[in-house]
Amino acid sequence: MPRLVLAPSFILILIFVYGFIVFTGYLSFTDSRILPSFDWVGLTNYAKLWQQRNWSIAIKNLAIFGLLYIVICTAIGLLLAILLDQKIRGEGALRPLYLYPMALSFIVTGTAWKWFLDPGIGLEQVVQNWGWESFQFGWIKDRRFAIYTIVIAAVWQTSGFVMAMFLAGLRGIDNEIIKAAQIDGASNVQLYRRVIIPLLRPAFLSAFVVLGHMAIKSYDLVIAMTSGGPGRATEMPATFMYSFTFTRNQMGVGATSAVIMLMLIASLIVPYIFAEVRGRGDGR
Repeated sequence: MPRLVLAPSFILILIFVYGFIVFTGYLSFTDSRILPSFDWVGLTNYAKLWQQRNWSIAIKNLAIFGLLYIVICTAIGLLLAILLDQKIRGEGALRPLYLYPMALSFIVTGTAWKWFLDPGIGLEQVVQNWGWESFQFGWIKDRRFAIYTIVIAAVWQTSGFVMAMFLAGLRGIDNEIIKAAQIDGASNVQLYRRVIIPLLRPAFLSAFVVLGHMAIKSYDLVIAMTSGGPGRATEMPATFMYSFTFTRNQMGVGATSAVIMLMLIASLIVPYIFAEVRGRGDGR
């Protein structure tokens, strides 16, 4: 009976998820334009993709965004989890407060931060109206700093989720281990550095995979905040893929960029799955 109930969903996922992944991979080897084509061109689209200046910009922006996003989210999430793990008063109210941004869509987050960072109506204008007339914060309009505004908005939205992952890991640590370390004379800094944080390795690995996956496929936040601009200053692989597929009518190149994104995500997920399977096989 369970197999019979799950069969329709399994078939739909097999066709509309994995089937279209295979079809996208096939399109990357064809001369597809506005509509799918079956004229085989081999690796031509892959060579053409890496010759595109916009793609080089997108990969560079992804490296900057992904590195800062993962590091800052992990640091803030771990710090918040450690603070909440101290059994502070009002923890029940603070946890939903930190998790609330994750309940918002990236479109809403991007729009709100676009207004907040806009020099004409946002933070800069408000501070200047308060009397600090020399204050300037126009990063969202500056080609050199626009990518960092995407980082700020993404970190604000996701840090609470990472905090929840680390908090679950902290609450899962055996208190006997902590008490033994304290009896041996370990200070709080040594306790966290040598005992607790190493025991959070699974949480760190999970956070890295989730954040890396979200960074690679970032699209709606970028579109809502900057639409890839100013110029191409915040171009990302996902925005490049959409632009070439549906705006420039170069479906073959767009499919190729989607395959590259899939390979990047697989490079994160496959080792994670392998580590989890091996860990269970070893009885950990």
